[in-house]
Amino acid sequence: MRMITSRQLLLGLLIFSAASQVLYAAQWTEGVNYFKILPPRAVSVPKGKVEVTEVFSYACPACNAFVPIMHKLAQKLPANAVLDYVPAAFNTSEDWPMFQRAFYAAQALGIAEKTHDAMFDAVWKSRTLATIDPRTERLAEHMPTIEDAANFYHQVAGVSVQAFLDKANKDFTVDTNIRSAEAFVFGCRVDRTPTIIVNGKYRLYAESAGGPDQLVELVLWLVAQESR
Repeated sequence: MRMITSRQLLLGLLIFSAASQVLYAAQWTEGVNYFKILPPRAVSVPKGKVEVTEVFSYACPACNAFVPIMHKLAQKLPANAVLDYVPAAFNTSEDWPMFQRAFYAAQALGIAEKTHDAMFDAVWKSRTLATIDPRTERLAEHMPTIEDAANFYHQVAGVSVQAFLDKANKDFTVDTNIRSAEAFVFGCRVDRTPTIIVNGKYRLYAESAGGPDQLVELVLWLVAQESR
């Protein structure tokens, strides 16, 4: 049996990767699979880095279902890509503004990253912060408040309730980040969640890409274009 050397294996992988890029380049169509943002939004990453942003809400059921895809994307992104999150607030009836403020308060306290998945679980699994009554599939009688969010972060991250509330309600940075998020969502013409923005230039969704797995490949392809 013929043995394959490491060099041959590496060459084969490089050829396969290049062929995959050509295949996907032929597959992706601007205006169908992804959409240019005009004018482009300024990014907050250093030169040489590529920003990949998910616009989401904890109260969005599609965003909750999308969590495993975001994990997959995070694992596959190259070293020069920076993944971040922008919470949307345009669905006021389902309490999205509260979750937006809670996210930025948690971020200011340095606990947003480690509590991100747990917040989704609090809304959709344990339902301690549920906005939808599963029995009626209508809005919950008691919509979660910022005080409820403070209790959640106290339980999962050990932050005192009062410290969280002070940060959420009185911190200038939180208010600034909320205004920036609103400007970002508006400037990128985001009308649904989850939405992915690549480097402030391209907007895409799982539906436009052809499915969740295709979205991951499309993001990787766009990141590669921006890395040139």
